[in-house]
Amino acid sequence: MAAARNQSLAERRESDADAVRDALAPRRDGPASEFVRRTDAEGDPQRPAVELRGVSLHYKGVAALNGIDLAIRPGEFFSLLGSSGCGKTSTLNVIGGFIEPGTGDVLIEGRSMRHVPAHRRPVNTVFQSYALFPHMTVAENIGFGPRMKGKTRAEIEALVEEVLRLVSLTGMQERRPNQLSGGQQQRVALARALVNRPSVLLLDEPLGALDLKLRKQMQLELTRIQREVGITFVYVTHDQEEAMTMSDRIAVMDKGSVVQVGTPKEIYEQPVSLFVADFIGASNVLPGEVVALEKDLASVRLDAGVVIRVRAGVLRQGRVSVVVRPDHMRLAASAPDGAWENAIVGRISKSAYLGTHLQVAVRLESGQEIAITRNLSEAESQSSFAISDPVHVTWPVARSLCFASGA
Repeated sequence: MAAARNQSLAERRESDADAVRDALAPRRDGPASEFVRRTDAEGDPQRPAVELRGVSLHYKGVAALNGIDLAIRPGEFFSLLGSSGCGKTSTLNVIGGFIEPGTGDVLIEGRSMRHVPAHRRPVNTVFQSYALFPHMTVAENIGFGPRMKGKTRAEIEALVEEVLRLVSLTGMQERRPNQLSGGQQQRVALARALVNRPSVLLLDEPLGALDLKLRKQMQLELTRIQREVGITFVYVTHDQEEAMTMSDRIAVMDKGSVVQVGTPKEIYEQPVSLFVADFIGASNVLPGEVVALEKDLASVRLDAGVVIRVRAGVLRQGRVSVVVRPDHMRLAASAPDGAWENAIVGRISKSAYLGTHLQVAVRLESGQEIAITRNLSEAESQSSFAISDPVHVTWPVARSLCFASGA
């Protein structure tokens, strides 16, 4: 029920990201600064910005990465998403050159990085801990990289001023890190990584130390900055909503392997396995068994006692798990008439008002509890339902995701 308390990730991404990205997209086509123009001009748009070919990694005999193959496009905001220990940070470290893989190769803009040390790779990294020099000012922190590259004082000042504008910190050159908020420190760390104009920017859970409200603000800021400068971002996170909100594409990882790569919508609506379906967003998992197969549909007898229909796909006879998103389910006083609606009977056990929507829990006759998300207008029209009332939970046949046991 805890995961189901949140509004569905698909809805959140539509409200939090799509409108923002639509508003920001023209920045890439409008007047650009010298910093942005020179960054956008680099690289071949037909060649992957980053490519991993059969990358494997072992720690003391334990596999951390199992033959990773990935192709990340130029100018893409690409996220590596998974729970702790899945291999996402190891993948980032291999790209950055902090770890040498046991087998396989990493290519950046078509050039093999095998045995190329981290400081010679065209990448920069933003860490969760910021790693700012406390004795230096903001300008000195940002200008450290260009200074090490032999830039003149005038060149460094111009670069610092430009990148501070990008991260909305103009006028803060003389402050020190302890005079900045957490969000401002994160912007300085980002500016310091951007100022050297890397081909690829690696971000290792950079928002993890921020509070919820500031984290959401920084998600939109990072999206804006990435779209404005056009640099390829490779972003590590365990937060599904964060990845869904910010990313062009996502690689879902588990046990050192990439399970699925796709857009946020593809991963949410068309997960390739029960693991992905259950990991991304809130899900109701209904166990059952396939009892009949037709051309396009299959009949599944749920452990809850009812028979529902699902899209057959590649299903065979046997045990399955049916996944239905809480936002795809509705409450009704009676069973639906149409053949393209499934229904299951239960009693309302909980109801929580969450401002933008109502979260309802229904306990089935089998004892399993499932979650239903209802928008407020729908909730008001069905306000007659109360705790302990019998109810039919309905959803379209097409909204049933079905996976063979063990998939």
